[in-house]
Amino acid sequence: MSMPVALAERRRLPVHRRFLPLLAVGVARLLARVRPARLRTVLEFARRGAAPATLAQALRAREEVVSVSLRCAGQGCLQRSIATALLCRMRGAWPTWCTGVRTHPFAAHAWVEAERQLVGEGHPKGHFKTLMSIPPLAEDRNG
Repeated sequence: MSMPVALAERRRLPVHRRFLPLLAVGVARLLARVRPARLRTVLEFARRGAAPATLAQALRAREEVVSVSLRCAGQGCLQRSIATALLCRMRGAWPTWCTGVRTHPFAAHAWVEAERQLVGEGHPKGHFKTLMSIPPLAEDRNG
């Protein structure tokens, strides 16, 4: 059974700005296939040393990921969210990466948040019950 899907708006990136988003999408495609425990380990390692992402940084990363990947522009929320987080990390920042579910009707979803706001999502915060979250590490202020 098929269902209609509205793709996210995609703007074309200049060729010289496509490499990092394409790299993030490729790595995310591989990571989207691993077990959740392994994915958590990899993402927790990746966030080390990164500053918390701003909403603008995370939104820019999401837009760039969507612009280079038709799957990420459609229903590939897991790959899109991983690629967005990784692209932010390549630029020295880390958003909060989340995955969760809703029960009526059942659906699983993955997304990123920055500055306590959903990044580029069409539903309100709290629409999905968060099952796994990987926020930026708190900075050590004592040295």
